Amino acid sequence: MTSEGAPAPQALDARGLRVGVCASRFNDEVTARLVDGATRALEEAGAAVVGPHWVSGAFELPLVALALASAGCDAVVALGCIIRGETPHFDLIASESARGLMEVMLETGVPVGNGIITTENREQADARTAAGDNKGAEAARAALEARAALDAVARG
Repeated sequence: MTSEGAPAPQALDARGLRVGVCASRFNDEVTARLVDGATRALEEAGAAVVGPHWVSGAFELPLVALALASAGCDAVVALGCIIRGETPHFDLIASESARGLMEVMLETGVPVGNGIITTENREQADARTAAGDNKGAEAARAALEARAALDAVARG
C-alpha cells in the first residue's frame, strides 16, 4: 500500500492485448522519444503494438485515437508535445486535445493514455522524454492499468 492507502502498482501483463499508438509530428524530435518510450513499455508488458499512426498535430490525435479504439484495440496511447508560444493557441490545443481523448474513452469504453506533454520550453520537453522519466512510457502504463481495471470490473 502507498501512504495514501492505494495499492502499489502491479507488474503489467498485457499479453494478448492490442494497443494502438498515435503520435503528433509537431515537435517531432520530442514526440519520437515519447513513441520510443511508449513502445518499449508496451512491448515489455507483452502487448502487440498497433502503429504508431502519425498525424500533424495534437489536435488531430483524438480522431485517430477514436479510429483505433473503434477498430478493436484494447487500449490506445496518444502522444504529442505542445510547447507554449506567444499566443493563447497553446491553451486551446492543450485543453481541446485532452478533452477529445477523454471523449474517446467515454464513448468507446477503451482506455486512452494521454501522453500529450505540455511544457513552457524545449528544455522541459526534453526532461519529460528522458530515459528515466519518459512520459510516453508513463502514458502507456496508465492505459494498460486502466484496461486491467476494466477487465477486473467485468469479471466481477
